[in-house]
Amino acid sequence: GVPVAARSPVVFSFTPYRARFFDANGKVVELGQLSGNVARGLLDAGYVIAVADIRGKGASFGTRRGFQDRTEAYDGYDLVQWLATQSWSDGRVGMYGCSYVGGTTVHVASTAPPALRAIFTGATDLDKYGFVRSGGITAQFNTRPEDPLTDDMASVPVDADRDGALQKMAVAQHAFNTPMAALWYGMQFRDSVSTLTGNRFWEEAGPYPYMETLRRAGIATYYWGNFEDEPTAQVVIAAENFGSRLLLGPGTHCVPPPGLDFAGEVKGYFDATLKGVQPAKAPPRVTWWLDEGNGRGSWHQGAKWPGVKATTQRVYLAPQPSAGTGNLSLQSQPARRAAPKFSVDYSVASAEYFAFWIDSQHGRGLSFAGPVLTEPQQMVGFPVVHLRVASDRPEPLLFAYLEQVNPDGSARVLAFGRQAAAMRKTGTAPYDTLGLPWMTGLAADFAPLVKGKAVDVDFPMTAVSRVVPAGARLRLVVTGADPRQRNLAQLKQDPPPSISVETGGIGGSWLDIPLQRSKDSMQALATDVTPR
Repeated sequence: GVPVAARSPVVFSFTPYRARFFDANGKVVELGQLSGNVARGLLDAGYVIAVADIRGKGASFGTRRGFQDRTEAYDGYDLVQWLATQSWSDGRVGMYGCSYVGGTTVHVASTAPPALRAIFTGATDLDKYGFVRSGGITAQFNTRPEDPLTDDMASVPVDADRDGALQKMAVAQHAFNTPMAALWYGMQFRDSVSTLTGNRFWEEAGPYPYMETLRRAGIATYYWGNFEDEPTAQVVIAAENFGSRLLLGPGTHCVPPPGLDFAGEVKGYFDATLKGVQPAKAPPRVTWWLDEGNGRGSWHQGAKWPGVKATTQRVYLAPQPSAGTGNLSLQSQPARRAAPKFSVDYSVASAEYFAFWIDSQHGRGLSFAGPVLTEPQQMVGFPVVHLRVASDRPEPLLFAYLEQVNPDGSARVLAFGRQAAAMRKTGTAPYDTLGLPWMTGLAADFAPLVKGKAVDVDFPMTAVSRVVPAGARLRLVVTGADPRQRNLAQLKQDPPPSISVETGGIGGSWLDIPLQRSKDSMQALATDVTPR
């Protein structure tokens, strides 16, 4: 109940989602994306919390040129340095955020503000093109319609703006913001020049081009992601490239992991990096969740997530016993070969505004199921798909879903990936991809298919950490459209493309799975069993 006279460290969030605003009932909502427990824990521990609207959003003046551009990054630099010089600040600043706000923490850090000591960032990326246009396909992230200006008018005006005149002037400038969906859709290739920004904007939004600056700055980094969330693959790659602390939890986008004192984790990290208060026992570099099925799971800690460059088992797509179903087999050369076909199903469009995860896509394309597992199998890492495909159209899109099929017939997607077949060229990335295939995405590497001629397409799937129980089966589903594509209406072709997937072992298609299994269960999978 007494004002604190001592100077305090600052934790800063830089948001496009309005730092303070009035909700529909006139109640003030503040602190941006900081969850209540995190905010209260930091305040009680003696931190100042600062939240600012980025340029062109909320109550801020200006126009946003591009999504996480260098203007925004250097705005953050100025704010960090300003926060460090205030009378209530001890000069040490950290940043916290998830999703877009996680991205601003990384971009501001990439400008190396002298006062910035540490960032705690969630659900963000290292390679903007590799994330937003994963596989060369723009999906739901960052393609939603622009927020109406009335949302910004609901922001709480700054203290000096007593009649709201300044806020009206600021929001009027927001009408000239670069629309995000148009920005991303307008740059098909990694080296595309945006008509909206006038440059190769994918490189500006990186943030991998700024890795060396971040490393030299000595800013501590802590990355966080959840397994049922597409950015988690980028989170793992970024953490490994920086040697960062890493938290991998259960659940979906930016939801604090249950069963873990998340607020305490954030506080303890900033205590160590901003206050210099070290715990009695050095914390592990990595904390990760293993889903053990049936609503159970366990937390594990160590120097490394075992899914990084994990040993994989190659499972071949065997010839199908009947239309729409198939086999997964350890046999590299089944006795016969086949190239089953499917027509792209555009009716998959979802009414859900933000479907961070996805339901089973069985029946939407081709399915390849393995035998019933005789014992539990631990799957930790990144599955990788190799498809040999042909199409009657030059630019088919491919989507793959690895599913767990339970004894009662219900199914759950464990991992998924996507790849435009015409953008299948892989190469060496400017950062460590942890052994995963990396699409170049360059205009010169764009190679449309020739009708009837098969090509090889390799792409990684999302991170998975799960025990597949005995009695379940694994199933790979391959389709040509995903419910989370917001532009399905524009992509639709009539008649729909027909895509074939070659099966039959070497020279066909396969799936590399990070499975740990016993000798007996490997033998069971090697048996070419017709799916039940």
